[in-house]
This record gives sequence, C-alpha cells and structure tokens, in this order.
Amino acid sequence: MVEELAVLRALHYVFRGSYRQWDSNWEHELYDGKYLADDEFLYHFRMDCSCVMQLNSLIEDDQEFSGFSGKLGKRASMLHLMVLLKFLGSYGNEAALQKLGLMLGISKEAVNNYVRRACNAILDHREQVIKWPSIEE
Repeated sequence: MVEELAVLRALHYVFRGSYRQWDSNWEHELYDGKYLADDEFLYHFRMDCSCVMQLNSLIEDDQEFSGFSGKLGKRASMLHLMVLLKFLGSYGNEAALQKLGLMLGISKEAVNNYVRRACNAILDHREQVIKWPSIEE
C-alpha cells in the first residue's frame, strides 16, 4: 500500500498542468448567449453587447493595444473594454480589483492597467463616443 501511495504521488507531478491557467470567462460572457443573457450582460457592463462590439471596432487599432501579441493579440482591446465597463458599472464590494479580476480571468494587479489603457483609447476618440447633453436635453 505504501508503494502504491508513492506511485500515485509521483504521478501527481507528472500529469500536472501549468501552475496557473487563466480562463477566458470574458469570451463566454461576450459571445455565448447561454452563458450570460442579454439583460445580465446589460446589468454587468451597462451597455448592450452590440454597442460593446461597435465601440471595440472603433478602438481596436489604437496604439494603446499595439504592444499585445501572441495569445491575446487582437482580442486585447475587447478585454480591456470589458474590464473598463465592468469597473465603471460597479460600486461597493463589486468594484474590488480582485472580484473584477476573477470575473474576467485576469490578475487583480492588471485591472488598473487595463482600465487606464481602455480609458486612454476611448478618450483618443472622444468626439465620436462621448456626447454631452445640450441645454434642451
């Protein structure tokens, strides 16, 4: 029995995956209608999914995201945008960096950087995406 236990312990290290694998919940939230319904998406991100896609198409080629390559690649702008929208739409404990990171599959330390980059990209296009109400409105 001791030998079998030793074999099982050895196999644990052989078949072990990488130390930390980030999931891609944000992709399911965005593209999979079964994972997050439209009203739930609107509740979490304060924008309709189609509006998020349009905003992303506007900022995806911004220089803020040019340093991302490899696995994240072109999806960098979408993840940044979703982190920003969730951050702006949250309050209280829901705005905690750790909760935002867990929901979207990034580390809590990266949340501030993602928010900053997405804000800079949107502000580069502020004439097209931000509209202030007129006196009549």
